[in-house]
Amino acid sequence: MEQFYLSWEVNKEHQGMLLREFLKLKELSKRALTDIKFQGGKITVNGDEKTVRTVLNESDRVQVFFPIEKPSEDLVAEDIPFEIIYEDDAVLIVNKPFGIPSIPSREHPKGTLANGLLHYYQSIGLPSTIHIVTRLDKDTSGLMLVAKNRYIHYLFSKNELKNVERKYLAIVHGRMNECEGVIRAKIGRKNNSIIERVISEDGQEAITHFKVLTSFEDYSIVELVLETGRTHQIRVHMSSIGHPLIGDDLYGGQTNTLKRQALHSYQLSFTHPIDQSIKKFETGFPDDLKNWLQR
Repeated sequence: MEQFYLSWEVNKEHQGMLLREFLKLKELSKRALTDIKFQGGKITVNGDEKTVRTVLNESDRVQVFFPIEKPSEDLVAEDIPFEIIYEDDAVLIVNKPFGIPSIPSREHPKGTLANGLLHYYQSIGLPSTIHIVTRLDKDTSGLMLVAKNRYIHYLFSKNELKNVERKYLAIVHGRMNECEGVIRAKIGRKNNSIIERVISEDGQEAITHFKVLTSFEDYSIVELVLETGRTHQIRVHMSSIGHPLIGDDLYGGQTNTLKRQALHSYQLSFTHPIDQSIKKFETGFPDDLKNWLQR
């Protein structure tokens, strides 16, 4: 199995720099360097293994080979259905069906996207554990960002995903009077519940931007953009303004015509952590939500 590695050419401005300082510019932490040294990775300059005290010259080729990652023994590979929208050496964009949790939990120890990702990794010989960057609730469908290496996941998470933008489509109860706006309301865990969240002054800051795309007498289709990423944020915020999601019985939605919350992650864009290019992906409503709208 081939190790994940990154490669850089030393520019004139880095002539005479210690390899340690060069790698610091590339945002390799001390912990990452320790793991590379003691867990089976290596650092080479022009093909020869070197220490971080090496002095660099212009046009040197620096390569960092990261240790092979070992998944948790509790995570079992399973053939779980999901669509791969995009893939390169660093990231995956997947389209998750509703009804599949993102990661195992006490309620759902198996049958998750993480189990399916591990099965896929094994099928292509990728030596990595699972690093999901943007999670979705079990019954939310749509695009998710996955890092294929611990270092890539760190690059996304170190600035709290400020270089990642997620847009959602939701079908909510009622005709919304405002065409667009911002919901600012802190969210915390509900007392005596490990699942449900509530609006709470003692909670964490939560900001949701909404824009009504289509509005009818009984329901509206809304585009939502998260400025923060709290658990159940969209579901709690929309319920708090009197427009719970269709099918979301946990937060006041009716389930007589739809058995899951009508929420779909339809657009995902981010700055790629390796080459700094802007990536943007989009997918429409899945069949169950299309059928609900066409009924």
